[in-house]
Amino acid sequence: MSRDAALAAYEALPLPDTTEEHWRFTDLAGFDPRDFSVTGPDPVTDVPQLVQLDVSGYATVTADGIEIERAPEGVTFAPLPEDSEKLYSLVGWDEKFAAHNAAMWKHGLLVVVPKGVVLEKPLYVRIAATGQTFWRLVVVAEEGARASIIEEYASPSEDTAAYSNAVTELFVERNAKLEYVSLQNLSRETWHFASHHARVERDAELDWVAGGFGSKKGKTRIQNDLAGPGATSRVTGAYFADGDQHLDYDTFQEHIAPDCESDFAFKGALRDHATAVWRGMIRVEKDAQKTNAYQECRNLMLSPTTHAVPIPGLEILANDVRCTHGATVGRVDREQLFYLMARGLPRYEAERLIVRGFFQEVLDRIELEPVREAVTAALEARIPQA
Repeated sequence: MSRDAALAAYEALPLPDTTEEHWRFTDLAGFDPRDFSVTGPDPVTDVPQLVQLDVSGYATVTADGIEIERAPEGVTFAPLPEDSEKLYSLVGWDEKFAAHNAAMWKHGLLVVVPKGVVLEKPLYVRIAATGQTFWRLVVVAEEGARASIIEEYASPSEDTAAYSNAVTELFVERNAKLEYVSLQNLSRETWHFASHHARVERDAELDWVAGGFGSKKGKTRIQNDLAGPGATSRVTGAYFADGDQHLDYDTFQEHIAPDCESDFAFKGALRDHATAVWRGMIRVEKDAQKTNAYQECRNLMLSPTTHAVPIPGLEILANDVRCTHGATVGRVDREQLFYLMARGLPRYEAERLIVRGFFQEVLDRIELEPVREAVTAALEARIPQA
């Protein structure tokens, strides 16, 4: 059985440490999943929903189960069955945290948008991370379908201590388009580990937004497989860390088929003693000619005690490709700050404008206006007003 194999793998695999290349800058000392109860405190009640918009489907997930409050007609928006055909086909149990998820998840969601169906309004799922929380999402956009889904991770309160472990598998079939938004807004005492993996087929399009505003420490993996000619994927990442937060993004653009395009753009702002790690890899297989791939990570340091580690990488096995990358770490431009404050703005307002300008390029990439506004507000809210 899959559960037994996953549990055996989880128990056999050691907890990653800094001797492993992909964990070199993320130290898990002090983390033990056994420190967190299987059931947690009350579900999310006091934390406002990050994105307010009219939706076609809505689900909430707590320690007690998944509640489907609304589901669109003709679309599968239902609890994930353990015998689902697509389950484990992109994220199995060959990695410690993925194995733990495969062995332990209880509540998941299956979304299937049938061939040719166009959903005018987004789907929304909100996950409350309490105690040990294992979440699983499988989304299938069948041939010619169009859909948007927003996934939000939230905590009942700012001091909730939890272990959050999430897996998402996305299948974008021929000539389909999927907009996927994943927003992490967890408490500062929550460890968050996530594996998100998508497969994009011929002439299909994936537009992905990843927002990181909360959590204590962990790692988020993002992988796109461009599996059919003409496939395109665009991933837009925005994050803000302060206090002692540590965010780690590990992205992978896998070009399997020819004539595909991928575009990954991440921007983050850091203050206090926060740390951000981004490791990006573009891999182009030998048959993936005419590949066009780009990746970038830009970091804005709002305090002298922050630390950012952007690590771009290329692995190209084809000879007719265009692959570029960029990575920067910079501080607030003192001339800009002086200019704004000299015109009567308090420092926090001046910083807010500078942060807004820094993020504007990635914010403009977000197609859903309510999501764009929510991400903008979440970023700006992190600037202290004194």
